[in-house]
Amino acid sequence: MSEIKRLTEAHYDEIFALSQFAFQYELTDEAMVKKREEAERHIIWGTKDYDKITAKLHLLPLPCYINGKEFEMGGISAVATWPEYRRKGNIKKLLEHALYYMKEHGQMVSFLHPFSIPFYRKYGWELAFTEKKYTIPIERLMKDWSVDGYVRRTDDISLLQRIYTDYAKQFNGPLVRDEKWWKQRVLTGKLNKAVAYNGKDQAEGYILYKVKDEVVTIEELTYRTLDGLKILLQFIANHDSMAPKVKMTVPENDNLPLLIDEPRFEQKLEPYFMARIVDVPQFLRHYPFNDAGDRSITLVVEDSFMLENSGTYQISQRDGKTAVTHIKERKEEGVQCSVQQLAGILLGHNRPEELYRLDLLKGTAEEVETLEGFIPHRQTFFPDFF
Repeated sequence: MSEIKRLTEAHYDEIFALSQFAFQYELTDEAMVKKREEAERHIIWGTKDYDKITAKLHLLPLPCYINGKEFEMGGISAVATWPEYRRKGNIKKLLEHALYYMKEHGQMVSFLHPFSIPFYRKYGWELAFTEKKYTIPIERLMKDWSVDGYVRRTDDISLLQRIYTDYAKQFNGPLVRDEKWWKQRVLTGKLNKAVAYNGKDQAEGYILYKVKDEVVTIEELTYRTLDGLKILLQFIANHDSMAPKVKMTVPENDNLPLLIDEPRFEQKLEPYFMARIVDVPQFLRHYPFNDAGDRSITLVVEDSFMLENSGTYQISQRDGKTAVTHIKERKEEGVQCSVQQLAGILLGHNRPEELYRLDLLKGTAEEVETLEGFIPHRQTFFPDFF
């Protein structure tokens, strides 16, 4: 019988042997050192059969921004099982263990990058982040951007952090990065780092990129103002002698094509990360709702994996303050949804009326319209990976 154990540095060789097998990669000695350093942030559990690790799961405690507010988030990563132990319920047990640990430690939401979206939907996660990917002929960026400014290369992480924070707070989901995350997860490889300054020598944006095989690959393009974006676009265009095309990943609602004279270039939407609300009562109580006036809405939530999240929630506003009451028994009135749909709504990946038209929300049109008024309009975006 497999039992769950907290794994430590003493298990690293076995942990990374399973990762390399499951995810089909090989670590050099140098890469192994870096992996071990990154794992100091991780909380790792495994199921064991006698002395052998049969499956494992990594939890990364990482805060994120939601509607401009910091929330504690538990990132699920590196979930793997040896083939001879698959389909025995080990991953289900590890996910359940991780979720209750998160709840106990105030991590009200959880993100993960799925190998299978249907698999993680069974346990309450839902697609919450979609990426837009561009492949742009560099000649399309060669125009008069009519902006006063310049670009300078930098190694100043604190400067990048300040620009990133202003940018990240515009979206739902970006991590609250610390210096170690920058060094271990963002500024990896041989990335070029450059900052855009306006005519008053104020930093307006930055770009992290590389040029290889005649492609300018932009790992991160972050800006405070439209002028900052235009200065960076001019800078990218100046690489025309080195590469004929540019590749970049942007938020789903990005409107760069509106700024380009010929916008017919490759644009792809790809599902990316999933999210789950770990503790529905606490998340609703901390969530920064819109001020919808002195109104109330009833939500009936079903969570088949963490049953204590299920029930009826009365959300009331009076004098600009929001109160949330949780009634454990399920009632029939109000907007009815699963915990998966609730995550999509509250993070901003889906609007209530959108889900209602697809019959993924139950209730009256008037109730759904009221719920619309409570939910801020803010795009999800997750520029990191774990």
